[in-house]
Amino acid sequence: MLETMNIARVRWACRRGMLELDVLFQPFVETQYESLSDQAKAIFIRLLECEDPELFAWFMGHEACPDAELAAMIVQVRGRPAP
Repeated sequence: MLETMNIARVRWACRRGMLELDVLFQPFVETQYESLSDQAKAIFIRLLECEDPELFAWFMGHEACPDAELAAMIVQVRGRPAP
């Protein structure tokens, strides 16, 4: 887990190997991360620790995320208002 919830570290962790994930994570961090509760921030950081192929499958709806907290965070990230 990222040792701190330092926004710069979180931004860096949002830089993925897949453009599709970058497009989801980076705007969410810029617009909503700071307003999350500490618990929600920890869940988001746990989500960032997952592997890109898993994340891609979950975000694109190809597979269901087996972790309820992560699944709820995926819905939150995907449901963010358009900038």
